[in-house]
Formats: sequence, structure tokens, C-alpha cells
Amino acid sequence: MKILNTIKDMRIAVKEAQRNGKTIGFVPTMGYLHEGHLSLVRRARAENDLVVVSIFVNPTQFGEGEGFETYPRDLERDSNLVESAGADIVFAPAAAEMYPLGAATYVEIASDITGKLCGASRPGHFKGVTTIVTKLFNIVTPDRAYFGQKDAQQVAVIEQMVRDLYLGVEIVPCPIVREEDGLAMSSRNTYLTNDERKAAAILSTALAKAQEMIKDGERNALEIRKVITEKINSEPLSQIDYIEIVNDRTLEPIEEIKGSLLIALAVKIGKTRLIDNIRLEV
Repeated sequence: MKILNTIKDMRIAVKEAQRNGKTIGFVPTMGYLHEGHLSLVRRARAENDLVVVSIFVNPTQFGEGEGFETYPRDLERDSNLVESAGADIVFAPAAAEMYPLGAATYVEIASDITGKLCGASRPGHFKGVTTIVTKLFNIVTPDRAYFGQKDAQQVAVIEQMVRDLYLGVEIVPCPIVREEDGLAMSSRNTYLTNDERKAAAILSTALAKAQEMIKDGERNALEIRKVITEKINSEPLSQIDYIEIVNDRTLEPIEEIKGSLLIALAVKIGKTRLIDNIRLEV
């Protein structure tokens, strides 16, 4: 496996693969990888000739006080993990490589899809996401790009960006990978104390309760939201950011449970903000 740090070297590798008729699968990450990330790499390995994983902590998607400086970084560890999962190339550029002096162009979706859910409490976050993903797509030029469904809003935003800009990349959403107690795997889980880690299971427990209610015939979204809220508030270490039941593509709120929908939530456990969701077809 190669570790490349410059755009020039990454483009050389991509052009060589394309000359040889190889398909390219791409997994963009911010590093400090876990089994959820590795499941994306394995999926890319199964479906492509060349697998590229980017490891880049993107400064433009962090707001003030959101922990850019303290975000965990360990390139050697991450490189070993993705190599074992089947990656061919790790692209690990420096910030100055991706945002050189004088860079002044950003990609932003002028739609409310970025102002809901996480976008409401993290202004500017998705502008940073769409900008860096566009840059990476232009460098790696993948046939397919793989994203975890845990970041459901991110997937919806990137899918719209790809449609709007005719980027020619197939976006492949992949299932959430969970711990034994149901907690969605996340790099942020490392911030949790032992007590907070136990408390964090309330997110998946609340979503499971909602799924059970829908299976039993409940179709009132407000009632389901109320039960989720009560469940999470029963955990003293939790503080709700949002709980929303929305159309899974437009992210518009719904009142009646029908069609393709997303139940998404963001909750602080102690000082750590966690997100989780379930997608349903009713």
C-alpha cells in the first residue's frame, strides 16, 4: 500500500490506474478509524480495482470550540488498519496542500437541506464538507465513493451536490456499524468517560423503541418524537440537541409515518456530541 501526501502524486497514481482500465473506489475519512470506516473500505475493495482512502482532518468543517485542534490523529495506526482492510492508497495531505495560501473558493449548497438537523447547530459545517469533498473528488476522480449512513444528513447533502454539479461519482451509502450495546461507532466515542460510554447507549435504545412503535402501527410522528425525547431525557448525562423525523431525501419534517423516512437525533453525553439515526420504509 502506498501513502501519498501530495495532489501531484495522487493524480499520477490515478491516471496510471485509469490508463489500465481500472475502476476507482474512494473512502474519504478524517482518520482515527474504527470498524465503521473499515466496513466502507471492504465494500470498496469488493466493488473496485483500486481503493483510495483519504485521511484528512478538514479545518473548514469545524466551528469555533468544536475541537479541530484536539481531534484524534494517528496516521500510522490508521494506515495499518486500512491496509488490512484492502486499501491500495492512503491520501494524507497536509492542510496547506488542500488549502494553499490565497485559496478563496468554496462549494456551498444554497438550499435548506444544509440548515436543518446538524446544520442548524453547526453553521458553516456543511460548506466545509461540500468544499473538501469536491476537492477530493476532483483529485481522486473516483467511480464510486463510500459514506457511512451514520452521517445521514452528510450523505443527503453530498448526493444533492453530485446531482447538481454532474460530478459523475456514484455515491454508495453504507449501513451503520454498531457496538454490542447498539452505540453507533464513531471517532468521538473515544472522548467518553466510562460512565458516559454506558449512558450513550440510550441513543440506540430510544431509536429501537421508535422502530418498535412504528412496527406496532403508530403513525403519528409527534407521538414517536415525544417517546424518544422522554427516553433520552431519562438518562441524566444526556442533553438533546435535536430529534427529528423527516423525509430521508429532502430532510423535510413529516407528520405522518409513511414512505421513506429518517429518524435522526443528536445528543450530548457529557461534553461529547453524538449523532445516530435509523432509515425506514413504511
